Amino acid sequence: MRALVCDDWKAFDALEIGDLPVPEMRAGAVRIRIDVCGISFATGLVVSGKYQRKPPRPFAPGTEIVGVITECADDVDRFRVGDRVMAFIDWGGAAEQAVVWAGQVYPVPDGMADAEATPLLSSYGTSYGALIERAELKVGQTVLVHGAGGGVGLAAVEIAKDRGATVIARAGTEEKRDWLRSRGADHVLDSRETDFRTAVLDLTDGRGVDVIYDQLGGDVFHQSLRCLDLGGRLLTIGYASGDIPQLGINLLLLKNATVMGFNWGTYWGWTPVDERVRLTPERDRVMAGLNDLWSRGAINPKIHATYPLSEYKALWADISERRAVGRVALLPQV
Repeated sequence: MRALVCDDWKAFDALEIGDLPVPEMRAGAVRIRIDVCGISFATGLVVSGKYQRKPPRPFAPGTEIVGVITECADDVDRFRVGDRVMAFIDWGGAAEQAVVWAGQVYPVPDGMADAEATPLLSSYGTSYGALIERAELKVGQTVLVHGAGGGVGLAAVEIAKDRGATVIARAGTEEKRDWLRSRGADHVLDSRETDFRTAVLDLTDGRGVDVIYDQLGGDVFHQSLRCLDLGGRLLTIGYASGDIPQLGINLLLLKNATVMGFNWGTYWGWTPVDERVRLTPERDRVMAGLNDLWSRGAINPKIHATYPLSEYKALWADISERRAVGRVALLPQV
């Protein structure tokens, strides 16, 4: 089958289109014709060998897929051939088809376009799981969202607003800041201003915020600790800055604060011990919550652009040069 192939660790735009074996059917699985595959900053880490999980090479990158079921194993009864579905897979998304355990496959919500479903799986799942399930965000609390102009950050802003929180969002371009305002962010800061602590404290009358959503790490993490109110929670989601911070726990003691990690991949089996079966109830609860948000119009997954498979280098330029507002996606069948 035609695919974008990673046969050695390299930059995403150094990959090549080639052929990979058609995956074999197995018990408990469905075969999906992949119509859309979401691509993110993390995809570049995977193909360059810098991500904590290293797929066996050669492989096709991409973990968020949307398409149509073309075959079901004999023991699968929750889906039928022809169903339009989405799945968060280990790898293999930038290819014509995939075979996926049915327990991690979900119907695409009514009225949602294929491309819109890719951030529902990843960006919105991450943000809902972190803010609602992990940090237990409450009505009236204040949230600071770093990297709010990207797919995960946009999702965090929408989810926090629906919960009834006050949102302070940071983004690096005026286009992204305008979009954040349109989605309800109460205060929008320019992330090119690297010293944000004073602005956050000014906006909160010196108290600080209840929850911080940090996918950047590095100095952002260290400044963020000093932006927490008493009893605040800092969610560490990722380290897009390339710097994994070290924690001085005396600040947690002084503020009665908590630093909590959230790895959405754990719920899909992306850990040394595969927990996807055991964590199915938690994953189902997040997906049901997202379906409710979509049905009420509380979220609006933002798709920056979709590209034919052959234009994967142009797609990556949008991501690497930080032009993308929301998610970008590949179309493996085109």
